[in-house]
Amino acid sequence: MITRVVMPPLGETMDEGTIIKWLAHEGDSVVKGDNIIEVETDKVVIPVESFGSGILRKILVEEGATVSIGTLLAIIANADEDISAVQE
Repeated sequence: MITRVVMPPLGETMDEGTIIKWLAHEGDSVVKGDNIIEVETDKVVIPVESFGSGILRKILVEEGATVSIGTLLAIIANADEDISAVQE
């Protein structure tokens, strides 16, 4: 099953966040609940958990980038799943 990893709202006043560090890398197996990203808000750095289990197939936002809530950050899927439609 394909899982879209999006920038979550991490606070009531948060409009955007900065990717500080990817804790998982493309090709890594992840389990729902694993910390995969560190995101900086206007106040703190917070680890973000994986929304699903599978392989981190594609990272779409690099470290240091600041993006709005809801932005697609990465794609988690099984090795044999076609993720091309999700990337567009």
